[in-house]
Amino acid sequence: MKFFTEADVERLLTMNDALEAVQEAFALKAAGQAQNRPRQRAGGGALLQVMPAAIPGLGVMGFKAYTSSREGARFMVFLFDSESGKPLAAIQGNRLGQLRTGAATGVACRFMARPESRVLALVGCGYQAETQLAAVASVLPIEEARVFCRTPGRAEAFGTRMQPSLPGVRLVAAATVHQAVEGADVVVTVTNSKEPVVPDEAVAPGTCICAAGSNHAARRELAAATVLGAHRVVVDDLAQARLECGDLLGAESAGFSWDKVVELADVVAARYPGRERPDEITLFESQGVALEDVALGARLLKKAEGSGIGRTLPGDPGLWG
Repeated sequence: MKFFTEADVERLLTMNDALEAVQEAFALKAAGQAQNRPRQRAGGGALLQVMPAAIPGLGVMGFKAYTSSREGARFMVFLFDSESGKPLAAIQGNRLGQLRTGAATGVACRFMARPESRVLALVGCGYQAETQLAAVASVLPIEEARVFCRTPGRAEAFGTRMQPSLPGVRLVAAATVHQAVEGADVVVTVTNSKEPVVPDEAVAPGTCICAAGSNHAARRELAAATVLGAHRVVVDDLAQARLECGDLLGAESAGFSWDKVVELADVVAARYPGRERPDEITLFESQGVALEDVALGARLLKKAEGSGIGRTLPGDPGLWG
């Protein structure tokens, strides 16, 4: 069994790896070769969250377990052989999770955004925002990214930090969220807000909205009007979204119907179009699912072969193999 640190993950995985692994995982799910299970939460002062998935199509299964408290969050991903059950890897999961969350948005944009999309609005500039920006810029010809953050100065600092890795993208600190969103081709939200952050009147026809922060029933980044105005609503996992997608749950009282929701796996497999017309508003609700963690963990394990990266854990050969 191998152990990989955050530094190992950083050395082995790129955004391209994440995009490929996440898209492959959803394709395998559509083909019946992968399963995802919703997040489970338990705890007191600190909260334990566990997310399992199996991808027999890749020969792996596993789970992500993480804790969150006033001290922050700590992530681990564990992988097992899907046939024998043999433990394969324990991976520190902060960077891996950051990559796969961005990649899910990138994959959604491939299928749901207009191919000529050039202007991105990024609402939120925390650590998850970095890979959101990188992923979207990897799959679309983004020329301008308008960044809005509620804390003064953070959007400018974010732009300074990200600009060297995105020389072809003009990074702009928006003074207001309306200024960021108005006229944007793609709108990405990655906040922990409990109240809608996107002004509905600023969302133009043809916009692709990717909401990546509302992964708890008590959180909302989008107003009910924005949800109802979307021609297509796609989620990464329907069972998980029904439990924790605050944007969609909050829109139920305004007439939102889950009948219009499809899974990203079906879009990737071309069972359902991510977009049919240029003027459609499309919405991807990203909860962050274990399927993505396990798929990217499997990619890391494969890239580590023969590299000398990762440490073999000692133990009883009968137990660890």
